[in-house]
Amino acid sequence: MKRIIGVLAIGLVSFGFISLRNHTTTDTYYSISELKALYGSGNKALWPKPTLDSTITNFEDLGVLPQVVFPEDNHFSEAKRELGKVLFFDPRLSASGQISCASCHDPELGWGDGRKVAHGHDRATGQRNSKPIINSAYAKVLFWDGRATSLEDQARFPIVDEKEMNHSIKTVVKQLKKIKGYRKLFADAFGSEEINIDKVTKAIATFERTVVSRKSRFDKFILGDTTQLSNQEVLGLHLFRTKARCINCHNSSYFSDNQFHNAGLTYYKREYEDLGLYRITKKPEDVGKFRTPTLREIMKTGPYMHNGLFPEMRGVLNMYNAGMPNLKPKESDKKDNLFPVTSPILQKLNLTTTELDALEAFLGSITSVIYREPAPKELPK
Repeated sequence: MKRIIGVLAIGLVSFGFISLRNHTTTDTYYSISELKALYGSGNKALWPKPTLDSTITNFEDLGVLPQVVFPEDNHFSEAKRELGKVLFFDPRLSASGQISCASCHDPELGWGDGRKVAHGHDRATGQRNSKPIINSAYAKVLFWDGRATSLEDQARFPIVDEKEMNHSIKTVVKQLKKIKGYRKLFADAFGSEEINIDKVTKAIATFERTVVSRKSRFDKFILGDTTQLSNQEVLGLHLFRTKARCINCHNSSYFSDNQFHNAGLTYYKREYEDLGLYRITKKPEDVGKFRTPTLREIMKTGPYMHNGLFPEMRGVLNMYNAGMPNLKPKESDKKDNLFPVTSPILQKLNLTTTELDALEAFLGSITSVIYREPAPKELPK
């Protein structure tokens, strides 16, 4: 009888009469009105229990983004932010004088570039999708493969990458010292006109830490305003935390566990092969693992996945619903200790079209009105 009720209820979501099973170990059912009251209560202790894999550690439930914390060795100041902004938009950090940080992290494009993979020096094509920098203040490591441990560390990589800015640190600093207009900006930010790469990266990192999402409708909803989400979006939120299993990796207020997982898109021994975290750690168990991206602003920051494979969110949801690619080793592969293993967290979900619609609608609710930082009216001369 319970199964019949559950199936019938899915078709009644638009009327607010849905009765939905809590996809945990219990057989509890909730109406949409009950779910709305629980999730919109302002008290997470009342929320239905999430569906978590037994391997999940350091779990933190969804929430509102906290205040950004600035490092002890790089405190915030408005002058430092302003210097970082100017540097972020200045193409003179590149060898060609045509590529700036904003070339791949455009505020008009959700702080990404809208491309499958990035284009850099001499239009060289990269291998990975440009991660939007919005909310990067909450990332514990940076890049898809985690090779940078802080925003300050991250700022160095694009400058010297031959497919990005193709410059050298030494030359960049030398060129900046020749620009008189930068002297005052560095003096205001650091108390001295001296220019070095440490100050350059600290200023850029300071600016990037201020690029943070505004409160989304989801945030306002869980703070107690139950008018912010539709019945369909509430269903999507519940599915996100239960049957759809999204919360296993996309948890916390950042909507990311800041960890690494193999989603089955390694292309092992094929064109477009990317071994991910293994490139950094050289540990066989890390083959094909990539950092979990935040889902905040997700509906405005496609294409999706580390290689920009999916231009639309529905393609991503359909693939996860199918359990993602999970190649089994052939006999000849069994002695290959680098053969990639798709994360066991990923399973066939058997979501219905109605449930996929609700999940996609919910993702829209964690997408806010992105602040479009205007570029400097002019660069230092």
